[in-house]
Amino acid sequence: MARFLFVNAGSEGHINPTLGVVQELTSRGAEVVYVTIEAFREHLERAGASVRTIDDQKFIKAFVSGGRNYTLERINGLLRTADLVIPSVLEQIKGEHFDAIIHDSMFGCGRLLAQILKLPAINSCTSFAQSKESFDKMMEPFFTEVPAEIVKPITDTFQSLTESVKEKYGVEIQSPYEVFCNPAPLTIVYTTREFQPSGEAFDPTYKFVGPSISSRFTQENFDMTAIEGKKPIYISLGTVFNRAVDFYKLCFEALGNTDHTIVMSIGDKTQFSELGEIPKNFIVKNYVPQTEVLQYASLFITHGGMNSTQEGLYYGVPLLVLPQGADQPIIAQQVAKIGAGLALHMQSLTATQLREAVEHVVGHPSFTKTVADVRESFRKAGGYQQAVDEILAFRGSE
Repeated sequence: MARFLFVNAGSEGHINPTLGVVQELTSRGAEVVYVTIEAFREHLERAGASVRTIDDQKFIKAFVSGGRNYTLERINGLLRTADLVIPSVLEQIKGEHFDAIIHDSMFGCGRLLAQILKLPAINSCTSFAQSKESFDKMMEPFFTEVPAEIVKPITDTFQSLTESVKEKYGVEIQSPYEVFCNPAPLTIVYTTREFQPSGEAFDPTYKFVGPSISSRFTQENFDMTAIEGKKPIYISLGTVFNRAVDFYKLCFEALGNTDHTIVMSIGDKTQFSELGEIPKNFIVKNYVPQTEVLQYASLFITHGGMNSTQEGLYYGVPLLVLPQGADQPIIAQQVAKIGAGLALHMQSLTATQLREAVEHVVGHPSFTKTVADVRESFRKAGGYQQAVDEILAFRGSE
């Protein structure tokens, strides 16, 4: 029986695509030991994994201590988690045998653990993939445009941290790319080569398996009969950037008392009392069963997280994307580029602009046609079943 060590301390966006992979691996007789934070234990255990945890508060504290203004500061933050993560993982798996390690692409210690444990490594990439060339291009302005008095202490810290890792764990880090992107002999990318920017540039070690969409094991209280046959507009800013009372009120102003049925998810950071009067054509909930609602929707107004974006496209729903941070501006740009929707700037958005954008996308068949083509390509890619085919083939070739 194949045995896999999965390490991933990420957010829901990094965990959710792996749930189907874990479920499929275990259904095929493999064993998965999954190292993550306590918040995801229940989901992963339901998927069939044996869960070990790291201290999330200490992890976040170490990560943010690197700084947040520049990518290299975030990389330093990832390196600062090494002294927490590596000893904890090594202690918890002491004496156990594994056939391979699967690590998240943005979990800074994944590649390090693979080298320390001398295990074949598989990179789980839940956003767009980055090559060394695209990463270096992204980093170039930091070294050419940022004042030297800012750059030098950050690069000095990177050198100091890499020397510390080498001294303590016997692993050399050649570049910031290795820490930020965790390259491996096999990379599973949860999108298609067509949706990936510069998809043709990636070699065959990158397997584009399409979105990994599986049951989320959640029981939201939502009456699906309220939207059947109504082709609702669905609004959600995801799980991280959803404290947005002004935006929710803007949606009321733009779309309230129109012919559209609106389903809006506001998360747990916004109180209903803050919203004021809710228009009659709005259904507002803290949480909504997103994949179920998308199967009825005519439009998805989203923050542009990779999971949400791809779920919308997977169910054939055009998008209005309001990126908030992280990789969302790039995702929004790609959605607009392929003609699957429009990208908007939330900071300057007016009710009139939002209403006009909604009518433009809903009223133009070209968006629906493009999304239907993307939907077809996503579904053909194979998702988590294809991911597991690639993982087992790789393991068998080792």
